[in-house]
Amino acid sequence: MAAAQRIVIENCSIATVDADDTEYASGYLVLAGNRIEALGAGSAPEGLENVVRRIDATGHLATPGLINTHHHFYQWITRGLATDHNLFDWLVALYPIWARIDEPMAYTAARGSLAMMARGGVTTAMDHHYVYPRGTGDLSGAIIRAARETGVRFTLARGSMDRGESDGGLPPDFAVESLDGALAATEATVEEHHDASFDAMTQVAVAPCSPFSVSTELMRNAAELARRLGVRLHTHGSETVEEEKFCHELFGMGPTDYFESTGWLGEDVWMAHCVHMNDSDIAAFARTGTGVAHCPSSNARLAAGIARVPDMLAAGVPVGLGVDGTASNESGELHTELRNALLINRLGAHKESALNARQALRLGTHGGARVLGRAAETGSLEAGKLADVVLWKLDTLAHASIADPVTALVFGAAAPVTASFVNGRQIVADGRLLTVDEDAVARATRDEARRLAQLAAQR
Repeated sequence: MAAAQRIVIENCSIATVDADDTEYASGYLVLAGNRIEALGAGSAPEGLENVVRRIDATGHLATPGLINTHHHFYQWITRGLATDHNLFDWLVALYPIWARIDEPMAYTAARGSLAMMARGGVTTAMDHHYVYPRGTGDLSGAIIRAARETGVRFTLARGSMDRGESDGGLPPDFAVESLDGALAATEATVEEHHDASFDAMTQVAVAPCSPFSVSTELMRNAAELARRLGVRLHTHGSETVEEEKFCHELFGMGPTDYFESTGWLGEDVWMAHCVHMNDSDIAAFARTGTGVAHCPSSNARLAAGIARVPDMLAAGVPVGLGVDGTASNESGELHTELRNALLINRLGAHKESALNARQALRLGTHGGARVLGRAAETGSLEAGKLADVVLWKLDTLAHASIADPVTALVFGAAAPVTASFVNGRQIVADGRLLTVDEDAVARATRDEARRLAQLAAQR
């Protein structure tokens, strides 16, 4: 660390989200290269060498960067459609449109999704991309390129579908892959793009879409492939009552039992939604260390229900937060999910004791890192961890009268991001991205959304 350039952040409140939930009413952080070198109460140590910048963060709260554990970037260019549908009807309405997506659309939609999250405090993102229409280019490479340009730490969950309409699935046949083709393409993506190092900016997971769009053979073989390659596994699970009924009719068992029968429970697995889980399902997830990506806004948008997050946490299930695709969460922002997770879960059986502000912040930071398998590297502010840090401005009209900064962040209006650092590099300043031109991204996404709508209308 001696030769690394140092950035010193001082005079801010700090919520470390470490194992003890350590907080400082006024403290400092020292970033050295891409690591957090030191932090604590009061002023930074005297005599630090090679300090290239000092930030007076009076009026701010420093937290770990937010971590998004479930998203579908391509949906950025199909927002505002099928707004009064449940999941299955929504999918039937949108799959014919999504099946026309090509490489320029995937790249542009990824840029829009990433830009919206990054300017709102996300430092680690993931994308579950599973729509690979034939002959449409290198979609995975385009998405990874967009993440690299935005400067966000990224996991591509390389999805797949092999159950088209002719096999009883929902997507059009030309938008699904063959079993062997999906496995081969997934392996090639892992081999080309996955970085297993401590400070990796790009990782890849194996991610068949869902039980109702994927064959049992693909589920089993994908799990075997992921473990042979040493990467994580991701899919959708237990999102709706219709899915529960589908699994019982097709497989003779519920989703959790089906997942276990195909090798899809374990510490290297996380699933999106998990709304309809009974006690034995939660116990199975806790026993195996299977993680959950909780997506409260999307679940409300599609009327899927309220996930039993308090019960999952009490059982020891790893839980993080997800935006989900912006065709079912048009805002595309993760920081609003802190508040929505807290409020929606209070509508459930546990009422006002369901979640508190610090639990919500933990879901969006350390919980997400644990779900993505990166809790040793990020998700909390601790010496030696990666310098993924956000400064939230809490001294404006929106928050100034809320004494507790964590309460202000979670219960209050969406807080402005004064600075966001990923791997020690600042990517946001005063609420604007430094890495890409937001206005240009907006124009491009509008153009690609129109082009996709025109193509879909020609079918």
